Amino acid sequence: MTALPEASRTYDFVGIGLGPFNLGLACLTEPITELNGVFLESKPDFEWHAGMFLDGAHLQTPFMSDLVTLADPTSPYSFLNYLKEKGRLYSFYIRENFYPLRVEYDDYCRWAANKLTSVRFGTTVTEVTYGDADEVYVVRTEAGETFRARHLVLGTGTSPHYPEAVRGLDGDFFHNSRYVQHKAELQRKESITIVGSGQSAAEIYHDLLSEIDVHGYRLNWVTRSPRFFPLEYTKLTLEMTSPEYIDYYRELPEATRYRLTEQQKGLFKGIDGDLIDEIFDLLYQKNLGGPVPTRLLTNSALTGARHENGTYTLSFRQEEQEKDYELQSQGLVLATGYRYTEPEFLTPVRGRLRYDAHGNFDVARNYTIDETGRGVFLQNAGVHTHSITSPDLGMGAYRNSYIIRELLGTEYYPVEKTIAFQEFAV
Repeated sequence: MTALPEASRTYDFVGIGLGPFNLGLACLTEPITELNGVFLESKPDFEWHAGMFLDGAHLQTPFMSDLVTLADPTSPYSFLNYLKEKGRLYSFYIRENFYPLRVEYDDYCRWAANKLTSVRFGTTVTEVTYGDADEVYVVRTEAGETFRARHLVLGTGTSPHYPEAVRGLDGDFFHNSRYVQHKAELQRKESITIVGSGQSAAEIYHDLLSEIDVHGYRLNWVTRSPRFFPLEYTKLTLEMTSPEYIDYYRELPEATRYRLTEQQKGLFKGIDGDLIDEIFDLLYQKNLGGPVPTRLLTNSALTGARHENGTYTLSFRQEEQEKDYELQSQGLVLATGYRYTEPEFLTPVRGRLRYDAHGNFDVARNYTIDETGRGVFLQNAGVHTHSITSPDLGMGAYRNSYIIRELLGTEYYPVEKTIAFQEFAV
């Protein structure tokens, strides 16, 4: 049978962007004959935080938070099946560590993506429109292709965030997402400053501190946080990544949810506790031979920056003391996180999408953002509506099971409703 040209076919859904969450959806929908979908990704291959493939760096969630296991433990796209096919299952078993290495997780995702028939790499979406007559979204690409679908699943993810203080700043500073590519050049400088408070900042500081006596640079780590917060990973706290907590959080007033969004950052943006201890032990070890040229500074907000003759002058505000101070540094690494930006290709259909009073997507309980409540689904941009479950890898399979149920109208993968021992609402 001759396949229809793309412009003539109508898919059940088009997934735009292929991070871990949409990749998980691709894996989970692959065996479902009742669903016909395609996933479009602008990059030529799967890539996940390649700039942070430091030796020994690992996920902060266990291997069961892979693409599929918590929805379908029997799936051929599981991390354990990946290990089996690679001949590393027994080595992983003997290792007795639930947390995959970051480079290993990336390779696993590449392995899964290469098995799928629904993924189109090197395909950049430029515009999405909607046809009222046939109730179909039309997705156009840079190459002139057209994809028609009754539903969209947006998985374009988050982008590196640059603070206002460095907007328009020249020089060779960079975001931590490009650290590995620029590490050698950075270590040739006389001084380096890392700005940021989370896991990435800690990993880079540890990496540079371990070689500080080899290269002889001065090293600063400056954070706005009042201390170097560990990621809270106790079991009753982990129950907040649950269907019950989503239900509770969704029903809170919008102002309360935004306040909690700020208060709960330490639940998913903190530093691995073991890494904090390793940093202290490394500082202790290196100080045995005399003071190490490094500074750790807290409560310090970056308020300004200028670059002259190869040196950055960074202005900070010590927020508890309410005092301003400056640091000079030849190298500058911004470990300042990621933010979601609404894709420009959605501009023609903005009138069909829902927004809250803060101008962000109003994400419904079923992960839709369109006025019908069934047409456009959103991956990983709903901390303000679904709390810490939004970026959590372990909740990806749950969200995808939920989305699949919405697409099919029936429950293909069981969707858990209660998993927590505690009660969140009265």
